[in-house]
Amino acid sequence: MKKKLNKIERRKRRHKRIRAKIKGTSERPRLSIYRTNQHIYVQLIDDVSGHTLAAASSLNIKEKISRKEKVKRVASMILSEAEKLGIKKIVFDRSGYSYKGRVKMLAEALREGGLNF
Repeated sequence: MKKKLNKIERRKRRHKRIRAKIKGTSERPRLSIYRTNQHIYVQLIDDVSGHTLAAASSLNIKEKISRKEKVKRVASMILSEAEKLGIKKIVFDRSGYSYKGRVKMLAEALREGGLNF
């Protein structure tokens, strides 16, 4: 009999399925998201060489602000890092999360900031 999967296991399966299809390069790195209840983490990854080019997270924000405000700040941090590296195009990896809420807000903030994906 099949075991019923919980929410986290279903997300991990979706993530593995997505990662089988997308790859980041040094010219067009993969932007990977990890989201918890309170924080959000973002990385620009070159999958060919296996290196993280840039990273930003809401852990560095010490002020008491909403989670949505943290997403906007993390987006601006990763945009400045991408600008330093000369990155204009990325591959968006939502890591199995639904494209709504904070994930969608992050994607829209990155598009407004000038990244193409």
